[in-house]
Formats: sequence, structure tokens, C-alpha cells
Amino acid sequence: MNAFGESVWHREWKAAFPSSFREKTFYSEEQSCHHRADVHTPCGTTIEFQHSPISLEELQSREAFYPNLVWVVNGKKFKGFKVLKHLPDVDDHRLAAYEFSHTANLTLFRKADLERGKPRLLTLGHPELFGLKLTSHYFSFIWKHPHKVWYEAKCPMIFDLGGYFLYRLKQRPQLSGAYAYLEMIPRKDFIAAYLG
Repeated sequence: MNAFGESVWHREWKAAFPSSFREKTFYSEEQSCHHRADVHTPCGTTIEFQHSPISLEELQSREAFYPNLVWVVNGKKFKGFKVLKHLPDVDDHRLAAYEFSHTANLTLFRKADLERGKPRLLTLGHPELFGLKLTSHYFSFIWKHPHKVWYEAKCPMIFDLGGYFLYRLKQRPQLSGAYAYLEMIPRKDFIAAYLG
């Protein structure tokens, strides 16, 4: 950390953007205070780099203040976090009658069976699901000790686990509760999308 409480990770992320994008200050009349965005792009997107956990109140406050906010969270510090396996396209129309299991990786339930209280696990090799191709960009994951606030974000939530790829936290609405999964994004593509 430097004298201003900023981590090396935080500074390196900000340095990926032109200095004219960094440390932009905005005044909130409603809250009678100033907010400083880590990065604010000409297209009106604010990018906040979060090295440490925050409270739900802080998350909601920032999301309410910045209309187009993207979170980038340092996931290198996550405990018990592991990217698992490729998933099929979770929005594929053939999966409309199914829900992903929260506990058994790459398995699904029929919604009708869940509603009847007689759920039966199906693998992707089941005849009803046969032919669903796995994507190269959607992944299942496990997180044994999650910072649950990140699941409450309404704005895009990007986890930086280090390396050439970032992972956007996504959630598929289900009767049994939202199914969380990851969308892999090349780091260079993420940065390029906000430079233009």
C-alpha cells in the first residue's frame, strides 16, 4: 500500500487507462459530498477498482451515484475460489425447462420435477440434454468463503484472478435461487472496450 492506502494492484489497473480518465471527481448535491471515480471514461462509464471487501451500504451508495458503473475486484485474495469447468450457453432455449444444480457441478434438474418436489439430477449426457455444446467463455466455479456483497451488485462485477483473463460474475434466475457462473473476458479486450 502507498501513503494514500492504494495497493499496487489498484495503481496498476488505473495506469492501464490514460491519465485524463483517472481520479475524476463528481459532486453529489443529494449527499452533499464529492465522489472520486478511479476511472471515468469519455463514454460515461465509471470503473471502480476494489482491492478490499466493502459493505452492502457502500456498494449500493456507489451504484446509486454512478449510473454506468463497472466493478473490478481483486480476486487474487479470494479464499476457496476455483474456476471449474466450461458450461453450455446458459441462455440456450433448450435449457428453458431446466435449472442448474447449485451443489453438483454440470448437472441440472427439470423445473417440472422441482415444482412437484421430486427433483432428479441429470447430466449433460442425458438424452434430453444431448447435443448441448460447451462454450469457451462460460464457467462454473466454487467459492467456499464468498464475500456475499458482490452477489448483490446490480452493475457488472468483474473478478481479476491474475493472468490474461478476467471473469464477470453472472447469475441465471432460477426457481431454486440464482445460479452464479462466470463469463471469461480477455483482459486486453476489457481495457480496449473503454479506451475507444
